[in-house]
Amino acid sequence: MKITKKAKREAKQLYRFCLVNGLLDENRARQVVHRVVATGERDCIPMLAHFLRLVKLERTQHTATVESTTPLSVDLQKAVQTSLERRYGQGLTTKFAQCPELIGGMRIQVGCDVYDGSVRAGLAALEKSF
Repeated sequence: MKITKKAKREAKQLYRFCLVNGLLDENRARQVVHRVVATGERDCIPMLAHFLRLVKLERTQHTATVESTTPLSVDLQKAVQTSLERRYGQGLTTKFAQCPELIGGMRIQVGCDVYDGSVRAGLAALEKSF
């Protein structure tokens, strides 16, 4: 789907309107989408597609996925969450998952940043060096 520069620019403006204190406000995003659909502009679909892309990027930047082989204790979960919030700021959503394929250790992903301290990653690095 082709998108014009004007539609891209308007999608960015709508996205900026949805930010409150640097964080995305979901209610504002819903209102924006409803109003754009109600206006029925010609570039409505490409503009909303670009808006959705920006919202998805924002959500991935503020979502942390923590994987470990065994369930983490509540104290360890809180410690990991506070250190991630200190590094990435408030408004970070942290999800904890169990992934036995890691063999041991922990893997943390926040947006594009990946911190992999798992045994599996260590073995892969060792294999690559040979």
